[in-house]
Amino acid sequence: MKGAIVQCLGDLVKTNFGNEKWESSLEKAGMSKTSFFMPLQNVDDEKVTKIIESVCKVMNITPTQAAEAFGEYWVNVYAPRLYSTYYKGASSSKELLMKMDSVHDSVTKNIQNAHPPRFEYEWRDSKTMILKYKSNRGMIDILTGLVKGVGKYYKETLVVTKLSNDKLQIVFPK
Repeated sequence: MKGAIVQCLGDLVKTNFGNEKWESSLEKAGMSKTSFFMPLQNVDDEKVTKIIESVCKVMNITPTQAAEAFGEYWVNVYAPRLYSTYYKGASSSKELLMKMDSVHDSVTKNIQNAHPPRFEYEWRDSKTMILKYKSNRGMIDILTGLVKGVGKYYKETLVVTKLSNDKLQIVFPK
């Protein structure tokens, strides 16, 4: 997994709860409290999972709460700073989400060892999309948080339902 994920998580924890909570989370994950992650750095998936689990323990929150907080922070704070160009041309949640598969493909095309999730889209009706998550990482709950974060970014109320470990149903307001 790319270091941007861990870097964003660290920014979220430090900004909202203090540096000590982040350092405690790293130590609980078996790492040095001064560990630093670069956005394009490869970080072992197991290590990232341990860090997420440690953050949950240190913060006394559930994985679902962590996924939603991460999704909101990534979409509304972190990604607009690093990836603002990908927000251009999208004026709604629906438009941004429909771009995500091609964004993941283009962003990571020239990055060694990048294995971003891929997406397939199926429309049930004009407001209801089934988003198929294609990844062996099993992080559909983080995707759920990200989709909800997209709704907040565009000030739209999305109804996001996890249908399975690889499918979300998203109902758009219009």
